[in-house]
Amino acid sequence: MVIAGATGVGKTDLAFEVAQRLHTEIVGADAFQIYLGLDVLTGKPTPSQLRTIRHHLVSFLPLTDAFDAHRYGALARQTILTLNDRGIIPLVVGGSGFYVHTLERPLPGLPSAIHSLRSELQQESTQALLQRLALRDPVAFDRIDRQNRRRVIRALEVCIISVKPFSSFAKGSPPDPTIPRVFLERPRDALIKRINQRVEQMFARGVVGEVASVKHIGPTASQAIGFSPIRLLLAGEISESSCEDLICKETRQYAKRQTTWFRRQQYEFISVDSCVERLTATFRQRFPEAAYP
Repeated sequence: MVIAGATGVGKTDLAFEVAQRLHTEIVGADAFQIYLGLDVLTGKPTPSQLRTIRHHLVSFLPLTDAFDAHRYGALARQTILTLNDRGIIPLVVGGSGFYVHTLERPLPGLPSAIHSLRSELQQESTQALLQRLALRDPVAFDRIDRQNRRRVIRALEVCIISVKPFSSFAKGSPPDPTIPRVFLERPRDALIKRINQRVEQMFARGVVGEVASVKHIGPTASQAIGFSPIRLLLAGEISESSCEDLICKETRQYAKRQTTWFRRQQYEFISVDSCVERLTATFRQRFPEAAYP
């Protein structure tokens, strides 16, 4: 089962409760929770939750390492196969839509990054990169999240290295329709309220000190929502209240993009309130062969 949802909707706590009832494990599908560190900034499960339910692909990668959906898909598939060999059917939980997409639909033969080319592309404005992508791959240009600079750079990079459209790598068999896929949702006003509260709690829990302690960070981890605004705060360029407002705004925008992306996929949208019983029952019905205590 895949449990997805916009940031701040409450999927971490809900998935934890479902996993407890099913005595199963969780495979993370979050582009930034994979990194060691920045636990508060990225909203990772609490230490208590991590001790109680085993989580995979969470806090395993140094902040300096670059990472992408193609690599995630390969790791996640191997992790799930290993768990299946032990008789465990895990929950896949996260909000990084393309990560889940590549888990179910592997991208064949994506070329590895070339450091010199990536450095060159990173010097260009996002608008210039989009213009170049539109010329090389109009299909990818229409489909890509244009606010996700990292994705735009990777798509253009693949076009240049392979001399083929990035979109041509996305073809493959559709995901298994029998696997339950849900997207947790709340009314927009309620979600915004939770996002604002979450940002307040981040600051109360010491997120500024957490970011200040980071000495070296790579191009992927540095894209985590809130990292750049807090760096501006630490540099004395903005106030704490302005920083909080900026992070709230970025998070709301990201949540909207997540919802839009998943609406285009084969997901059932359900209310996050009072759905633990439903998800537990759905899982048991779909996987009756699993040995539940």
